[in-house]
Amino acid sequence: MDTEKSTRIYDSRNRQVHARKNRDAILDAARERFLADGYVSTTIASIAAAAGLAVDTVYKAFGGKPGLVRAIYDRSLAGEGSVAAAERSDDLRDSAHDGRALVRAWGVLTSEVAPLVAPIHLLVRDAAIVDPEMATLLRQNDALRRERMRDNARALADRDFLRNGISLEHATDVLWAFSSPELYELLVVRCGWDPVRFGQFIGDSIGSALVD
Repeated sequence: MDTEKSTRIYDSRNRQVHARKNRDAILDAARERFLADGYVSTTIASIAAAAGLAVDTVYKAFGGKPGLVRAIYDRSLAGEGSVAAAERSDDLRDSAHDGRALVRAWGVLTSEVAPLVAPIHLLVRDAAIVDPEMATLLRQNDALRRERMRDNARALADRDFLRNGISLEHATDVLWAFSSPELYELLVVRCGWDPVRFGQFIGDSIGSALVD
């Protein structure tokens, strides 16, 4: 490989690393500012200042506050592990031999992901009252979560984990309810439960409601 080509590849990798660091810094700062000040009161200037970057850099990366919230939400859904939470959930689902063990494992995963996702969902819900783009995002996120829960319900049915007489639609409704950020708000935010207790409750409750 010639020196000039090697330099171009090195420079390109450096730019990618730098861009990822900037992106992470912006999202970290935006999450902090949105949750502290609310969607309406938070400005791009305050996010840029918190991230130590120029306002133009934030706009170029995300296009404004709606783009930032979408990106924060998507990053939160991935959880904290090196493998995205949805992929880990699918692996649990595909390898499970016991329905109760599966839903308890989903509960553990919930204890990781819900503290990241729920506050952003609640931010979007509140902002949706006054912002049409946030209202659209709220509807999209709810629809995607319901579709995800339908897939999980179908998997429980296909593996014969569902209790006799429980329909796919009923199982979807139950999973959708127990995965709702509003339930996290009630039990963790308002009642003071810790995330581990909340995850255990989710797993046990789904098991009692749906699984033999």
